[in-house]
Amino acid sequence: MDRDRVFAFLSDRQREGRACALVTVMAVEGSSIRNPGTHMAVCEDGRFAGSLSGGCIENAVVAEALEALRQGKPRIVRFGAGSRYIDITLPCGGGIDVHFQPLADREFTERCTAAIAARAPFTVEISIGEIACIDGWQAVRADVASAIGMFGHWPRPRLCVIGHGASVEALVKLASAMDIASDVLSPDPEICKRLTSLGTPAQLLTQTGDIHLLTSDPWTAFVFLFHDHDWEVKLLARALELQHFYCGAMGSRKAHGARSEALLASGVSADAIASINAPLGLFHSSRDPETLALSALSEIVQAYQSADFAGHDA
Repeated sequence: MDRDRVFAFLSDRQREGRACALVTVMAVEGSSIRNPGTHMAVCEDGRFAGSLSGGCIENAVVAEALEALRQGKPRIVRFGAGSRYIDITLPCGGGIDVHFQPLADREFTERCTAAIAARAPFTVEISIGEIACIDGWQAVRADVASAIGMFGHWPRPRLCVIGHGASVEALVKLASAMDIASDVLSPDPEICKRLTSLGTPAQLLTQTGDIHLLTSDPWTAFVFLFHDHDWEVKLLARALELQHFYCGAMGSRKAHGARSEALLASGVSADAIASINAPLGLFHSSRDPETLALSALSEIVQAYQSADFAGHDA
C-alpha cells in the first residue's frame, strides 16, 4: 500500500524543482512480488519511493529511470526472465515489463495527489510518449508492444474504530505502520486524548445514540471493539446502513448471539446482521490487544483485496 507514498514523494520533489520519473509495472510473466499498476518514483538525485521487488531490481530500476530523465524520453525495460540484465534474476523466476516516464511538469502529479486526498478513484493512463491522470477507475490493461496502458486505483482502506480498551490503540498503531488511516470513536476520554496527540482523529462518545459521528465511504472498514456491548446496538445498526466494505465486532460467539438478537429487535435485517464479521479476526482465540489487532487487520486487508468495488468508479 505504498502508492500514496510514491505520489507524495513525487509531489514533494517536484515542488523542490527536481526532475522526476514515474515507474510503472506494465506486465508480469509468471509470478511476481508486485502486480501490474505498481508504481515507483525516482528523483534526479537518485532518491526513490516505492518498490517493485523484494530488493533485487531496485538499483537497476533507479539507473534506468535516471537515464530516461537524462534523455527526456519514456522507455520500457524488461527485468527477470528474458531481460538484457542477465545478472539480475527474480527469485520467483518470472519477468516484468517496466515503464519509465519522465514527468514534464507537476500537472499529472497534482491530479493524482488531489484524487488520493479526496479518496476518489483515479486511473493512470500511459499512451505513446505521454501520461495522464483520469478521473474514475478503469481496469488494469496494457499493451507492452505499443507502450499503452491503463492502471486504475481505488482509495486505500480507512478504519473507523469504535470502542474502548487497549485493543483500540493497538489496532490504530498497527494500521498506521501500514499507512492505513484510522478514525476513532470512544467513550474513553483518555484514549481520545492520547490518539489525538499522536495525530489520529478521535472523538468522544458521550451516549450510545451518537450515531451522527459515524462517517464512511465504500472503502471504510468499521471495527467495533467494545467489552461493554450495551454501547454497540445503535452505533452498529447505523454502521450497517452506511457504505463500507467490512464490518467486524469483537466478542465471543455467545456475545455475538446476544448482539444479533438485540440488533434484530431494533429493526436490523437478518441479512445485514449476517454480514458482520464476528468473532472478529482471522484467528479467534487471541486475547492480548496486539494479537487481536493483528488478527483483525489481517481480516480487513484480506476483505479489501477481495472486494468488488464496481459501481464506485466515479
